[in-house]
Amino acid sequence: MDKMFLIKYSEIGVKGKNRYIFEDMLVKNIKSALRGGVSGRYQVRKAQGRIYVTVDEECAEETVGALTKVFGIAGIAEVTQIEPCSFEELKPQVIKYIDETFEDKDFTFKVNTRRVDKAFPMTSVEVNELMGEALLDAFEGLSVDVHEPDVMLMIEIRPYDINIYSKIIPGLGGMPVGSAGKAMLLLSGGIDSPVAGYMVAKRGVSIDAIYFHAPPYTSERAKQKVVDLAKIVSRYSGPIRLHVVNFTDIQMAIYEKCPHEELTIIMRRYMMKIAEHFALESGALGLVTGESIGQVASQTMQSMLVTGEPCTIPVYRPLCAFDKLDIVAISEKIDAYETSILPYEDCCTIFVAKHPVTKPRLDKIHRSERLLEGTIEELYQKAIDSVEIININ
Repeated sequence: MDKMFLIKYSEIGVKGKNRYIFEDMLVKNIKSALRGGVSGRYQVRKAQGRIYVTVDEECAEETVGALTKVFGIAGIAEVTQIEPCSFEELKPQVIKYIDETFEDKDFTFKVNTRRVDKAFPMTSVEVNELMGEALLDAFEGLSVDVHEPDVMLMIEIRPYDINIYSKIIPGLGGMPVGSAGKAMLLLSGGIDSPVAGYMVAKRGVSIDAIYFHAPPYTSERAKQKVVDLAKIVSRYSGPIRLHVVNFTDIQMAIYEKCPHEELTIIMRRYMMKIAEHFALESGALGLVTGESIGQVASQTMQSMLVTGEPCTIPVYRPLCAFDKLDIVAISEKIDAYETSILPYEDCCTIFVAKHPVTKPRLDKIHRSERLLEGTIEELYQKAIDSVEIININ
């Protein structure tokens, strides 16, 4: 193994006495990502507030690819690590690093030293100044720019080792998945819900998902599309248990017995009830939807108030204030967009009313739902009992 990466995190660093819990969760997630994304040997270790990943040189590119999909990582730096030494011994090591790392020596630079080892006899400022002078003497094309350098040379002087690095590949940031509990994502075949799943996973939430299938009005291709979207989200969130619920009979009952302008609202209320059932069963602490305020008739504030009313656990809507273009941009970033726009029918779109209510009243919805009494109870239980669970790894 001859490539080492320093894993940088930001938000975890302010967690105080609980920081080690988040670090351990991040290490676990890194190992999981490397297990599925790296063909060669790898080692992950935590040392004095730092996380290191060491891999075979030929696996470096795929290692970076896997690490850039792990929430909690702010940056990935290929690092040269040496044993503790004096400044005079450190100087040639840094010169060698610059010589081997940069073929073209015509650039501006700044030395940024972090002296964690307070026993080291020089201050950070002294190391910066003297190391800068040594590099200017060693390479003719270099010049110093302390404000906007082309290269920021980082030197970390630690009690048991010294890290030298300069190139930081941006990570996704956020918190390690699993550090904030679990939620149930209502996953459709559209653009929004996969992005919502990605956004809550970024805050450390692990995900289960539920999809409402309505054969023969929705095809197997529509179902496969949702499975494919769950696989895309799982690249970032980790394993997902996808619950596929046959919703046809419930939809037909609502279609036949309830006012058509209220179809979407009442259907969504039953989706929320069923989703909550499976959320509580799996230990989830809330539901997650891809709703955005005002995007469609069922996503006005009045509509969201009514559709969320049956739930006893929180309903999280991470996209509620996003413009559609913002959502599309994230969908493209996570490679979900091309799958999301495949033209396979969604169970909601089949039964959309021509003139849906945009400001539903809860008392009227309750009155309409009473028309389903004596029918809906059995259909509800049948939908729950016949659920299909697909494990997405």
